[in-house]
Amino acid sequence: MGYVAVRGGGKAIEASLALLEHERVRSSAPWGTEDIEGTFPELIDQVMGEASLYAPRLAALALKQAQGSPDEAVFLLRAFRSTLERPYVSRPIDTGRMRAQRRVSAAFKDVPGGQLLGATRDYSHRLLEFDLETEGPKELAAKRAAYERRFAEAAREVPEQPTELPRVLDYLRAEGLVPPRVQDDTAPVDATMAPLSFPAPRSVRLQTLARGMTQAVEALGYAAIRGFGSSHPTVGELRAGRAAVAVDHPVSPGGEEDAYYLGSVPLTEVESVFASEGEADGTDARMTFEVGYGLVMGRAETKAIAMSVLDHCLEHGDARFPTEDEEFVLYHVDGVEATGFISHLKLPHYVTFQSKLASARATAAARDEGEEVRDAAAL
Repeated sequence: MGYVAVRGGGKAIEASLALLEHERVRSSAPWGTEDIEGTFPELIDQVMGEASLYAPRLAALALKQAQGSPDEAVFLLRAFRSTLERPYVSRPIDTGRMRAQRRVSAAFKDVPGGQLLGATRDYSHRLLEFDLETEGPKELAAKRAAYERRFAEAAREVPEQPTELPRVLDYLRAEGLVPPRVQDDTAPVDATMAPLSFPAPRSVRLQTLARGMTQAVEALGYAAIRGFGSSHPTVGELRAGRAAVAVDHPVSPGGEEDAYYLGSVPLTEVESVFASEGEADGTDARMTFEVGYGLVMGRAETKAIAMSVLDHCLEHGDARFPTEDEEFVLYHVDGVEATGFISHLKLPHYVTFQSKLASARATAAARDEGEEVRDAAAL
């Protein structure tokens, strides 16, 4: 954002910040960052994803400082990210080798490797569990031990899952019903280092959607499905898990086997399928399928699906639909930009408003004077 604080009122501002901190310490529980990480993992994922920085401890710290405001926490983490060096760029990640903890397909009942339901609240009743209100350390420890016993016993009975699962849509690709994967060696444009310009390359579109405000991406994806776009998907595959990150040797880079393993990051990947009626000129009237892609940090499954919808929309670029307009979508899903611009409206705008007020008064005076002249002429 290009806005700066106005001069003056320093003591009032200092007192306001002191009052804000007083409100935090007066009512806050003495939670550390580990407590926040463990209690709100999906909120941590949201903050890291929108800030484009994988740092769970710092995301928890930002949430604590922001008193639970995701918008403010993302702003804090992005600001911190801008101070960091970037000594390495990782090797491209093959998400097909992701260690999946969850993998489902809405398009097929039986998929090679099987459906892996994993942990999900999709089938819960959404009823408040009032016993959580009084859940203390002893109750938590007892529940933890019970679940660990349960899943340890289940692990002995269930065969070990394969480390890699085949992609569901590869079978449609083999039939020629889905466009084949194209190896694109063009270096991606870093959306965090360059201003948005249009038309935007797909790498920028995907980055901007992935780091966009979760609720904004979901809302626009929903709008596209409802008719403000041409997209209604079937989730071909959703997989969530951890993917390895590696970097080449800075002096003598070699092959994949020579790279340094840094760790793994949690990701959710979605490939959605959209029916296509063939070429508009009728040269190929076969029904085939197109694919929309979504990849986000953490377990933001709904956001990943919505991202795949918007990816498909932006590939089409039909001017009739706002969700297929690059500028409309990409500018307005950025939560920090949106929050910053709207928040600045609370700051003093004395000069600009006085100018508008003077114009309004002059217009009103001229109108009144004209009415007086007309009344005198009528007499």
